[in-house]
Order: sequence, then C-alpha cells, then structure tokens
Amino acid sequence: MGSRRLPTPTTLVLLLLLHLYYAPRWAFSLSFSLNFSDPSAGSWVDLDGDASITPPRLELTGNVQSSVGRASYRHKVPLWNSDTGEMASFTTNFSFRITPEKTGVTGDGMAFFLGHFPSEIPPTSKGGGLGLLPAFTDGTGSTRIVAVEFDTLRNSHYADINGNHVGIDVSSVTSVASTDTTTRPGKNLTSSYVMEATVRYYNVSRMLAVDLLIDDALYKVNATVDLSRCLPEEVAVGFSAATGDFSEQHQILSWSFSSTLPPLPKRKNRKKLVMILLSVLVPLLLLLLVCSAVVLWRRHKKMGQNMDSQERCANRADLERGVAAGGPRRYTYNELAAATRHFAEEEKLGRGGFGSVYRGHLTLTSAAADHRAVAVKMLSAESSAQGRKEFEAEVRIISRLKHRNLVQLLGWCDSRKGLLLVYELVREGSLDRHLYSKDGRHLTWQQRYKIILGLGSALHYLHGEWEQCIVHGDIKPSNIMLDSSMSTKLGDFGLARLVDHDTGLLQTTKAVLGTVGYIDPEFVNTRRPCTESDVYSFGVVLLEIVSGRRPVVETAGKSFTLLRWVWSLYGRNVILDAADERLRGDEAEERWMVRVLVVGLWCAHPDRSERPSVAQAMHVLQSDEVRLPVLALQMYRTMQYPRSSSGPYEAFSIDSSTSSSGCVRSSFVSTGDDSLSSGSSSTALLRHSKDLAN
Repeated sequence: MGSRRLPTPTTLVLLLLLHLYYAPRWAFSLSFSLNFSDPSAGSWVDLDGDASITPPRLELTGNVQSSVGRASYRHKVPLWNSDTGEMASFTTNFSFRITPEKTGVTGDGMAFFLGHFPSEIPPTSKGGGLGLLPAFTDGTGSTRIVAVEFDTLRNSHYADINGNHVGIDVSSVTSVASTDTTTRPGKNLTSSYVMEATVRYYNVSRMLAVDLLIDDALYKVNATVDLSRCLPEEVAVGFSAATGDFSEQHQILSWSFSSTLPPLPKRKNRKKLVMILLSVLVPLLLLLLVCSAVVLWRRHKKMGQNMDSQERCANRADLERGVAAGGPRRYTYNELAAATRHFAEEEKLGRGGFGSVYRGHLTLTSAAADHRAVAVKMLSAESSAQGRKEFEAEVRIISRLKHRNLVQLLGWCDSRKGLLLVYELVREGSLDRHLYSKDGRHLTWQQRYKIILGLGSALHYLHGEWEQCIVHGDIKPSNIMLDSSMSTKLGDFGLARLVDHDTGLLQTTKAVLGTVGYIDPEFVNTRRPCTESDVYSFGVVLLEIVSGRRPVVETAGKSFTLLRWVWSLYGRNVILDAADERLRGDEAEERWMVRVLVVGLWCAHPDRSERPSVAQAMHVLQSDEVRLPVLALQMYRTMQYPRSSSGPYEAFSIDSSTSSSGCVRSSFVSTGDDSLSSGSSSTALLRHSKDLAN
C-alpha cells in the first residue's frame, strides 16, 4: 500500500498566494429586499427630481404635468469583472402601480433601468424620454442605459407599438423588443391593478427576460443584450418615470434584487497586500523552484530524451509505411520555414479547420529547374491528439490517391516544431472566393457546370473507383480549389475515413466534426459517417453553386436555410427562381440549372435511404435525356428524426449579426414543428426536366 504524497513547499506557497489574492472574490453575492411600507427602506435609496417616499410607497412623479423623478439603489452594483471576464446573472422583482389622473388620459410611463453611477436625471427627459434620456437622442458615454420601459403613451418618434406596452431599451427609448399589454381586456398597465414584474438576466446566453403579471394576465418580452458592451463594470440600478402633457402617478410598493457577482474588490488595497506578501515570499519561492528544477532536470533528462526519441522514431516509421512508394516526400521543418520566409504573415493564404496555410517555393527534385510554388498547411506542435490524428489520416490517404480533380500532396513534415503538409498551389484559390467575390466578377454557367462535374468525378473516384471507399467528411466550397483552367481540385482530407467496399457503414465516432450547413443531419444524430453523408454535402454545394447563396444565414431574429428555401420553390414549380440572377437569360442553360437544382435536392434528401449514389447523380447531371427524380413537394411532411436530448443542429453555434450598438442580437425566439418528411420514393418516380422548366 503506497504512502500518500504530501504537498511540496512550493505548492503550499502558491496556494497561500492564490488564497490571499482571490479572498475578496469569495464574499457573498449582492442582494437586497426593500418594502416601502417600512420607513427605514428609504435609507437604501437615492431620490432625484420629483421622486419621494411616503410609506407605504415610493412615488416617482407628482400627480402633475411635466414631472420627472428617479430612485436608485444607494450603492454601486457590480455587473461584470474586467479582471476575470465574469458577467453577473441577476434577478429583480418589484410591485408597482400606474394610475392616470383621468380614465383614458395617460402619459407617459416609467422604467426599471441600469446606468452609470451615480444616477442623474438627464436634461429635457420629461414625457416620452421617461426620465431616461434627453428627448429624441440616444445614450452615449455616461448617458448609456439599459432599461425595461412600461410605456403608457404612444410616441411615433420612438416607434412605439401602441400606448400600452412593455419594451426593452438599449441606450435609446426606441425599444429593441416590446409586447402589447392590452391583449387581456381590463388588465393593462393603467387598469389600477398592483402589478408584479420580474426581470432576469442570464450571463451565459446574454438573455434579458421580462415577466409582467397583471392580476392573472401574464405578459412576456425578451432580447439578447451583451451588458458588458453597453455598460461599465459597476452600475446604478433603479426606477425612472416622467409625465408630459398629462399627469399620472407611478408608485413602487416593494423591490428586491439579487446578483451572482459580489462587490468588486478595491484594487489599490489588494495590490498593496499582494506586494507586501510578494516581497517576503518570492525569494523563498524562487529558491525552492531552483532546487526542485535542478533535481527534476537531472532525474528526467536522460529518460525524457530516450522516450522522446523512441516515440518519434516509432511514429515516423508507422507513417512512412502508410505512405505510397514514390509519393510525397518528407521535408525538414527548416526547409519549409525557408520556403515560406519563416511563415511570414504576408505569405499566409488562409486558415482551415486544423491549421493555417502559407504560400511557399520549393525545389521538389534534384533538378534545379523543378522549382514550384506550393501551399504549406501548418498545424501547431502543441495541437491536440485529435489534430495529430487528422494529420496522419490526411498523409496516409491522399498520398495514395491519383485523380485529376484531387489536390496533389507533395510532402509532409512531423517535426517537434510543428506538423506540416505540402500541397500543389492551386492558382485560382477556393471556390467560395469566386462565388462571393466582391470585385463585380462572377462565374459563368459553363464554369460552374464544369466545377460541378469535376467535384462529382472526384467523389465518384473516392467512393467507388479506388481500392477502398473514402468518405471525405467535409465537402464545402472552401475545400474545393480551382486551377488556372477553372477545373475542380478537391482538398482537405483531414476528416476523411477509410472503409472496405463490402463493409458498408463506418463505426460510430465520438466527435461529430464538419461544417454547419453542409453536414448531414442524420450523421449528427447517428454519429455514423457513410458515403450518403458526402452525397448530402454534395447536394448542398450544388444548390450553393447554382444559387450563389450560402447554405445557412443567421441574422438578428431571422434564419435562412438554402435547402429549405429551394425545396419550397420546387414545391411551387418555380425552382428556377433559385438560380443566380446573373446567370439567367439563356433558355438552354436554364434547363441545365433546373436539372442541377433538382439533383441537389435529391442528394440532400432528409431521408438518407432516398439519396442517390454519386454515380447515379452524375448520370442525371451529365445528360438532359435522363429523367429527373420526382421529389415530395414538401421537404418535411411525414418523416421524423429520432428524438434525442439535443436536436440535429444543437451541436453547433452560429453567431448572429449584431446591431449598430454591438449589444443586441435578437428580440424573440420562435419554436417550430419537429416533424420531417420524405414523401414518395425518389428512385421510383421520374419525370423529364422539361416538365419543370415549363
């Protein structure tokens, strides 16, 4: 039975320093609860303008016209920490009442806000400004705010949805999200009920959510707001209200607030304490470290050298045995560094899934004339085991492939300084650069059709013409290169998998790797890669090439999926509308565009068993005499994916575009139906392409 190892003195010193440095962070998180029927509650609140406390309520405005008032918590509230990057989650609850002086005559409303500390009422903020911002201006600098408004007067300048709503404001009184509070008759903001509001902020999702309960009527509104980009680390929290041409009362009865982030420590005091401790403990720590380093160095030097040498030799021997004779050669790290000018930034061509790519120049044989431009793909020496696995897979597989539509691997290097692959340099770059070029030029239909056939030919070779079946695993325009004649060169075999032709499916994989928009949804669910997954990606790329649109586009509150959109056009018998407008005009070419679009839908069919092989797809793509498959008019009608804890696409995250303020991403979330469809068998029903073109 082994003895328990005691902590070393070095470890104890480090733990002591960490404890003293972070001790202030282990304080209790901020929370308070105020009931304004208690006279002592006023000692926790700063009042400004017409605000006053008359137990049992806090009055924000007087019952007069043009009244403005604010009430805020007396102390700073921590919102985020620049040292740690930690963002607060918080919840606030308050009960309140809004009472117009006359029934049916209202104005203007109140708000819960977070803003700069100390809180001050801006000038000319009465009426529609709600005491938050000067009239008709947005917040900048110290006037930036995030607020939840309870608006009782419609103001067209602020794009109010009506005269009775709840909205979320970000440095503007024009709400980024709002909800109507008149949908339940007699239960709205001015119906004299005591209302209960709950405002929550979630630090992970950046979601600001509001629940408003009026009697038994519940109203909700939410928006994604990055508070760290909109507000300082410490803020004032409180309430603001204003009246304009009409008077009404705005009363707070109770208020509670709790946050996950404790008060921020005073940096000066903490720095002074740490400096005193360091002056005493650092010399001791250095002495211990030096002694420990010398002992460890002597103990492990010889052992480490031997193990490192044996491991490198074993790995290199295994890799060289897997490389085809007469194929790519091994280069030294120094050779590739010199070829790329030491991986200069100006030689960088781009970045892929497992490394950066640089332009270089190498002499490939002993002949001085054989001096070629190459592309060098570099993986970090500290890359994960997964990165090493992808490196070896790419070397072993692509070194043995010979096809005019595949990028040629010229060499590799597995130095301790880095893992590198050397490819032929394909002059015209990747397909996506041409599809989405910003210089006004575009690919003609003849060029696109040539690229499609080249890609199909490469996949047909990988799936059926080589000695083993190869599943590429990451077919997308950025991995499709174009040479000087605009011929296809498929590259990036980092996710490729080998399988014997008679074994069928590959084993399941622990990690689902690929690119959103191109990855087969059934692969995400089953984690079992197969040739049908490549066919799905091929279909999506066909749609992208013809339409000139990306497969998935996420914007604030909107989502566009190319496959779903093209299928909807097919269902309405107007699939040609999906083609890039710059290609239209030639009737003969348009018939071929229709053919490619339908084959793209066929390949990307939701039901894996309904998809064609690459050979079948190419047969339809190459001849206008072959009938097109008849697909279901609706993409999702009867088929259902197996339910799991997460949907097909939940393994991926796509950042949505932000607003001009950089704070707001979306204002609502919609949920859809889980049911999907396949329709009738696409391999049994066929029709001629002219039926679609007419």
